[in-house]
Amino acid sequence: MRAGLVRDLAAALAGLGLLIALPMLFPQPALRDFLIYFFAYGLMAMSLNLLVGLTGLVSFGHAAYFATGAYAFGLLMQSGLVPIPVAALAAVGGTALIALVVGAICVRLKEIYFSFITLAFQMFIHSIIVTWVGLTGGDQGLRGGIPRPPFLGLDLNDARVLYATCAVVFVLCILAMRQVSQSPFGYTLRMIRDNPARANFLGVDVTAMKLGIFVFAASMASVGGLILALFVSGAYPEFAFWTTSGEAIFMIMLGGMKLFLGPLVGTLLLQTLNHFVTIYTEHHGLVLGTVILVIVLGLRRGLADFLFDAIQARRARRAAALAAAAPAAFAPAPLDGRTV
Repeated sequence: MRAGLVRDLAAALAGLGLLIALPMLFPQPALRDFLIYFFAYGLMAMSLNLLVGLTGLVSFGHAAYFATGAYAFGLLMQSGLVPIPVAALAAVGGTALIALVVGAICVRLKEIYFSFITLAFQMFIHSIIVTWVGLTGGDQGLRGGIPRPPFLGLDLNDARVLYATCAVVFVLCILAMRQVSQSPFGYTLRMIRDNPARANFLGVDVTAMKLGIFVFAASMASVGGLILALFVSGAYPEFAFWTTSGEAIFMIMLGGMKLFLGPLVGTLLLQTLNHFVTIYTEHHGLVLGTVILVIVLGLRRGLADFLFDAIQARRARRAAALAAAAPAAFAPAPLDGRTV
């Protein structure tokens, strides 16, 4: 087992332990609710960054797969024919198939055309959700809620069990995305991002690589959607609206796309702002827009990227100072007139 995987597993276990411990230390239900929203939207932002930061593909329609996962899971659970794990796997698999079809068209296009075609497909899926009232409930969302039957002895109607289950799924998905980003596949995607012509010259199937990460990112976004659907016991057209994709892009901009966990920092920041701004002011959009402008224009990168670069610069200055002092410390003493 490679050292990087061992380190990632240790970090994942430590992170899971922290997430499980937080509601025990602070047992307010509002904290559990906040963290489950963080899990759902964090997965959407992290998966989008696999396209934006890792591959250089800016998708404006990523929320389509977030919504597809939520609706597919909700409809399967309402049917009463399958247990929760089967419904979840089927929802993710169905989303992957849709992404395969959409991606086969989109990844062949240049940057701006890729972005707008993904937005067009999202609007198409949103229109289906709104107009197919008999299946999706239209503007009102899925009617009747989403049942949570017990499985493997777990009662998901217990808020603590539901939270712990969502935390485990969240950490597993983050770990999976980490392994993809650090794999040869991930480094090939970086080469495609930096110089697609060179990658193509070296024999890389650029289209196939882009399609692979497009489908994987959509699958991870669908997991975020089904987490939210399970928590709120429903699925709603807002999940597929263009503003949801916009929020995911804002999360990446706020946190940064260079560091792997940067989008999670942005998710935490945006969710916190959403929570407090809506409480203390009516001018929700104005305040959020101002904060985003200050961070993006002031720091010229995400918050996590800014802090990382500042730490790296400080270490570089310290190393340079030590290197400059070392020759003086070990230089021979100058000769004087008393030396024989």
